[in-house]
Amino acid sequence: MIYDLAIIGGGPAGVSAGVYAARKKIKTVLITENFRNQSVVSDNIQNWIGIISISGEDLAASLEKHVKNYAKDIDIKEKETVTKLTKDTDGTFKIKTDKSEYSSKTVLITSGSIRRKLTIKGADKFDGKGITYCATCDGPMFTDMDVVVIGGGNSAFESASQLSSYAKSVTIVQRSDFRADPITIKKVLSNPKIRGISNVDLLEVKGDKFVTSLLYKDKDTGKEIDLPTNGIFVEIGANPSVAYLENGILKLNEKQEIIVDAKTQKTSELGIWAAGDCTDGLYHQNNIAAGDAIKALEDIYKYLKL
Repeated sequence: MIYDLAIIGGGPAGVSAGVYAARKKIKTVLITENFRNQSVVSDNIQNWIGIISISGEDLAASLEKHVKNYAKDIDIKEKETVTKLTKDTDGTFKIKTDKSEYSSKTVLITSGSIRRKLTIKGADKFDGKGITYCATCDGPMFTDMDVVVIGGGNSAFESASQLSSYAKSVTIVQRSDFRADPITIKKVLSNPKIRGISNVDLLEVKGDKFVTSLLYKDKDTGKEIDLPTNGIFVEIGANPSVAYLENGILKLNEKQEIIVDAKTQKTSELGIWAAGDCTDGLYHQNNIAAGDAIKALEDIYKYLKL
């Protein structure tokens, strides 16, 4: 069978595209390992539009339920990992997984990214118990508390700025020098609620039931400092989930993100679109991923039908 569309990924972007594809009667296969996404680690998401508060687990379950409501209109292939994407001489695409192979006239890549995890002592123990990877999702839960942001790039400084609206104080901690744009660094650190500490070795996250402090060593003095904190926001980057593109079928940037046209989500290869955290889009959030995927789907529909 040759599908009209193959969607790779089952997060907010993939599900949104899947629902739209089903409603537009596009012959579609949706391939995903599962319907969980980065937000499952969040206990309380307050920015998913239309729902005041929802846990990451419940959001993922809701998305899965929604797309499976259209299971009679699209083929859903779960527990399959895409291993290779190629284009045949007849112009169709071959999507090879660890279990099967599919052919399609078009492809929408929504395979997301994997956040780099904090790996110091205590990080696993307090993941979800004071350690979070989403300032946008979890910031309001730390209102009037002292929090730490780990990271030194633009994302870390943007998160710190956002958290300053809720937290009593925000400390940005970075292993080396800050890498954010100089203008961003100057502006964010001019906020009296925010301070920056660079050139440190991160040693341990401490706590009881929840995080109580971050232990680090100043590389210049060798002194160990136990910094009291109620929450740690980790902003040390993410790796796009695009290993199956190693054959060079698409143009990627230096971060291995898929380069797309912001107006249509088209990639460098005719017939392939991409949306969500695997792309070079400026902002990566659930709502944005869903919107970009729907944008792509509308363009795919035009490509196939008009």
